[in-house]
Amino acid sequence: MRIKGTTAAEIAGSVRDQVASGELAPQASLPPVRVLAAELGVNRNTVALAYRRLVEAGVAETRGRGGTVVAAVPQLAREGVAAGVGGDGVDLASGNPDPMLLPDLLGAARSGEYSPPLYGAPAVDPALGDWARADFAEDIDQPFRTLVTHGAVDATERLLNAHLTRGDLVAIEDPCFLASIGTLRLSGYRSSPVAVDGAGMRPDALRAALQAGARAVVCTPRAHNPTGASLTEERAADLRAILAEHPQVLVIEDDHFSAVSARPYHRVTPPGSTRWALVRSVSKFLGPDLRLALVAADAETTARLEARLSAGTTWVSRLLQHTARELLLDPQVHELHERAREFYARRSGLLVERLRAQGVEVPYRPDGLNVWIELDVDGRAVVTGLARRGWAVRSGHLFAPDPAAHQGAIRVTSSTVTEPQAEAFAAELAAVVAELRSTSD
Repeated sequence: MRIKGTTAAEIAGSVRDQVASGELAPQASLPPVRVLAAELGVNRNTVALAYRRLVEAGVAETRGRGGTVVAAVPQLAREGVAAGVGGDGVDLASGNPDPMLLPDLLGAARSGEYSPPLYGAPAVDPALGDWARADFAEDIDQPFRTLVTHGAVDATERLLNAHLTRGDLVAIEDPCFLASIGTLRLSGYRSSPVAVDGAGMRPDALRAALQAGARAVVCTPRAHNPTGASLTEERAADLRAILAEHPQVLVIEDDHFSAVSARPYHRVTPPGSTRWALVRSVSKFLGPDLRLALVAADAETTARLEARLSAGTTWVSRLLQHTARELLLDPQVHELHERAREFYARRSGLLVERLRAQGVEVPYRPDGLNVWIELDVDGRAVVTGLARRGWAVRSGHLFAPDPAAHQGAIRVTSSTVTEPQAEAFAAELAAVVAELRSTSD
């Protein structure tokens, strides 16, 4: 390795050239600042600035006492069936909705009037836009515009990229939605974990994140994944009061479970916020393959997002929008959503009851597709023990912005659980925990 240059730009460019050519591989260590400065005959601040620019560009990453290394593509956890459970195993890990509670996408795509659009056509289906504006107007009492994105993750990433730069601090829930963790890492943002309890984000933790310099907040108002927590009216008011002191901060609310949530929506965005967005994906109640989310935002944020969803290149397929429109306007689909709301609430409640009967405490009744369980033994060992018995769940540390956190937690997907399964799983979990406790004694 031969890094050259006498200015920060030249030094950074030399490193980037060697990374691009393969001379510097991912995870390769760069020379300490003092060593490289002496070799090049430059001030240490010049090398430090070059390294900082490399980090900001995503070419390198700092590891404290471990120095600066060439960045690699992050290895991110994703939703899906956990490995290690055979064909007869029970999947309580995937985070998926119940397929029996999803509507017929192909039937909807074939119904109604659809004309294939050409380049330059409006980016949003007019009828879908009308439906979205009416839906959002019930919850938003300030001016807004609506757009359509390729799902909630796409919306969140585009919104953050429209307002932030690499290295900016973003307040996210702790534990957190897997995709949010991935979005921040891939985009080069720093995360400020905000602890969550049964009522949602904790006010003290949010205040600390904002005081630390967070420029954006990503919050799930209800059916939080992975914990199932939903904001209470009182908690939402507390969070609004704190955010009102920081009107420059971008506020993104990810209301992903809107149509089938058993809890009301409580808004955390204060009236004085200048940059905000409310995102409602349709994946959990129309189907994960319908890659679409509806977004309401202030005029400036909408304009920035709209520039990234040009009708000439990157708009959301009008065929998908047509399908979503047909489903959202169908009274039979509304009835299906009512059943889904009831079934999901009943299943998560059933699982919590059976767990409590086995001495496994879940402190609140969750909403959504998952139940979060805090244990006094290692969560990964619990996942392994349950897998041997034919049950797939996810370890809690996967959902932590800091992987060292939530070592004693697991997430259990309750969306398809039956009463016999809930009974059997609770007994098996209690047995695995008892075994691990006896081993550690």
